[in-house]
Amino acid sequence: PFAFLPFLFFSLFLLLSLSTAPSGCPSVCLSVYSLSFCRSLPGCLSFNLMFCFPSPSLTVKFVNCGRGGLVRFECSNPFDFRIEADGVVYALRPLTLSTLPTVPLVIVARDETNQQQWQTQVRLTPPVGQDQQVHLKIAVQRHSSSIGQLKRMKRDWVIPPINVPENSRGEFPQDLVRIRSDNDKNRSLRYSVTGPGADQPPTGIFIIHPISGELSVMKPLDREHISNFHLRAHAVDLNGNQVESPIDIVINVIDMNDNRPEFIHQIWNGSVPEGSKPGTFVMTVTSVDKDDPKTANGMLRYKIGSQNPESPTSNMFTINNKTGDIITVAAGLDREKVPQYTLIIQATDMEGNPMYGLSNTATAVIRVTDINDNPPEFTAEMFFGEVPENRVNVIVANLTVTDKDQPNTLAWKAVYKITGGDPTGRFSVPTDPTTNEGLVTVVKPIDYEISRTYMLTVVAVNEVSLARGIHSPRQSTATVSIRVIDVNESPYFDPNPKLIKLEEGMLAESTLTTFTAQDPDRFMQQSIRYTRLSDPANWLRIDANTGRITTIAVLDRESPYVKDNMYSATFLASDNGAPPASGTGTLQISLLDINDNAPHVYPQETEMCKKPEPNGINITALDGDLNPNAGPFAFELANRPSDVRRNWTITRLSGDYAQLNLKIGFLESGIYEIPIIITDSGNLPMSNTSYLRVKVCQCDHNGDCTDQQHIIAAGLGTGAIIAILLCIIILLILVLLFVVWMKRRDKERQAKQLLIDPEDDVRDNILKYDEEGGGEEDQDYDLSQLQQPDTIEPDTIKPVGIRRMDERPLHPEPQYPIRSAAPHPGDIGDFINEGLKAADNDPTAPPYDSLLVFDYEGSGSTAGSLSSLNSSSSGGDQDYDYLNDWGPRFRKLADMYGGSDD
Repeated sequence: PFAFLPFLFFSLFLLLSLSTAPSGCPSVCLSVYSLSFCRSLPGCLSFNLMFCFPSPSLTVKFVNCGRGGLVRFECSNPFDFRIEADGVVYALRPLTLSTLPTVPLVIVARDETNQQQWQTQVRLTPPVGQDQQVHLKIAVQRHSSSIGQLKRMKRDWVIPPINVPENSRGEFPQDLVRIRSDNDKNRSLRYSVTGPGADQPPTGIFIIHPISGELSVMKPLDREHISNFHLRAHAVDLNGNQVESPIDIVINVIDMNDNRPEFIHQIWNGSVPEGSKPGTFVMTVTSVDKDDPKTANGMLRYKIGSQNPESPTSNMFTINNKTGDIITVAAGLDREKVPQYTLIIQATDMEGNPMYGLSNTATAVIRVTDINDNPPEFTAEMFFGEVPENRVNVIVANLTVTDKDQPNTLAWKAVYKITGGDPTGRFSVPTDPTTNEGLVTVVKPIDYEISRTYMLTVVAVNEVSLARGIHSPRQSTATVSIRVIDVNESPYFDPNPKLIKLEEGMLAESTLTTFTAQDPDRFMQQSIRYTRLSDPANWLRIDANTGRITTIAVLDRESPYVKDNMYSATFLASDNGAPPASGTGTLQISLLDINDNAPHVYPQETEMCKKPEPNGINITALDGDLNPNAGPFAFELANRPSDVRRNWTITRLSGDYAQLNLKIGFLESGIYEIPIIITDSGNLPMSNTSYLRVKVCQCDHNGDCTDQQHIIAAGLGTGAIIAILLCIIILLILVLLFVVWMKRRDKERQAKQLLIDPEDDVRDNILKYDEEGGGEEDQDYDLSQLQQPDTIEPDTIKPVGIRRMDERPLHPEPQYPIRSAAPHPGDIGDFINEGLKAADNDPTAPPYDSLLVFDYEGSGSTAGSLSSLNSSSSGGDQDYDYLNDWGPRFRKLADMYGGSDD
């Protein structure tokens, strides 16, 4: 067994100096040991012992170490101790050093599942002196219900938790506890500790003397940084062999009041409605303290330090000192007087002890919110306005009000209602959203001749109801006087439109009706004139002074301007007011039908087979008139031509239909026009001879025409056929003219080719080069000298000796004459003659041209040389007079080579 030597009296003195004691103990409590058995036993117990001197109870707490069964506990001294089902032992009477029981307290734990039981003895031995070792012997015995024998188990070593105050100013190292093993009597041992604070970060806080086992702290501790340390103590011999199992050491850091309370926010914002009753919740402020909240160091208390402004009293609010809830304690909150309060809130720890506690402050800003406790009031009792008659959506007057409530809120926004003076609802008063003014607006036309003035009664209220107990004053009602201005109104027709019924066919200059207008301006002496505004068929005329309407043409119901037997015309009435006004009226004429239209056959064209089976064609008639001036109709064939009645017959099928039949069994293909006389049923019947075009063709077994030639003939009229033929003839003439022109052109080309042998045609051979210059050197030649040779500069002439690389150097280049300025720059005849003479004397120049320089192609060429043409100087014996016989095209050439030197 091991004995542990904690300094009991030192710990007692330390706790007394802290002046702290757990609740329930009348004096100081000392935690002595924490014992644990969880190593080799099938069932094990652990407990903490705490002494209170004097104490009403001794608490021994048992914890089951991982066993799943239900354990029941029994105590050997039920008169002094009681054990609960959860394993907590209570002292039934106060215990002192003189009354400690001498007999060990036996605790039995019985497993209800398998009836196994365990037993432990607790012997309390008070220490005699400070240096004396405190031995706590705990025996744990296991009992089995089947064997019934008591077995002694090995005792183990334990160390209770060690409490160390934070921020200690004492000398370091400071001894905490001494650890000893019973094995050090026979041999030398070495002690060590491991864990955070020893050999793990943060290292160097705790050390242990390897020989004496004294555990010490090396520096002050901070509970807010680390509240406890868990170390393990080891005991080994000189060879490093472990002689005891490692034991856990718990070091608790005792809190000191070293942190001030800190508010979560430095400025707290809250609100409360004005007029709130006492006890109304406003807001909650919260402060935190890093010290232990289970001790007085972390227990905070709140209070209000000051209130600004102190109106109407200095104590309008109070605060719950524990929760930080701010409530109202006095009535009289009025936003219009005090819109905001500022409170200084103080939080103090040590349960608010002003002597020992630490304090901090924050600011609480309480905004008094608005309620509708102020009705809107008009700035005047009477408002005035005026409006022209017949004007709508016009603002007549602006009604202004004042409201002491907060602007732009529902309690401030005004709503205007007309309570009198407007029985017909001609006015409304909307609210201007920006200025909160009432806009008296005309919504229905006002007639000056009916009412010249209006007296409106308007009441102003808010969008929300007034607070309870607040009533609307007299200033919330106003009177609005509105004067109506007379204006020149437009004349109006009554009735409009005006409907009259007439028979069609009424002759011109017939009087239809009088369509007059009225002037609503009864107080103005004005005259009205009438004009025609719209008359689609140009049938009517209106008298400018009287409004009498007469016809200028025959009224026809079948006119395209008549819709559903109704004809409409519009007239304009204008007065002579300032400014003039006008109005329009519509005259509707319902035209009654008369029998003025003869019927005609329908359809006008049809088809029939050569051998029709059946051979009947159904026809009807169309009449522009209405019944009874239309059908039933009478159908008959005309007497002429005579073959009509010989080949055809017509039979009436009904009042509107008849059938045309062929008397003979066969009819040649073609178009036949059959005259049919149709008579309507009017009061004065009208007859008409209509021609029915019948197209007779060859048909197939389905009754469809197959004779395309006859169909085409039947489908095209004579005019269309003639037009097609004329187009074809014109096209043929154009083609013929084009062919003749082409033939003539070919003959001219052939005649030209006969004049010159293609092999001797110099022009053709020269044009094969397809260029106008000999190469790069010729590109620098100024061609303007051909157009205006008088302006040529001497410097622009090609210098002597500059030749192309491939040019044949036969003779030195001659100096070409430069023509002097002439009175006529456009005359280049002399210049050309002088150039021609120079070219004749220059064998290196191409013939007939002093401007082109051709390349030398080398010797031995199979092509004929152009010099074979010779010039007048090299072949003077050649006779070129025959060129005059070739025509005007060669006459110039004959003059150049056939003439004299002059």
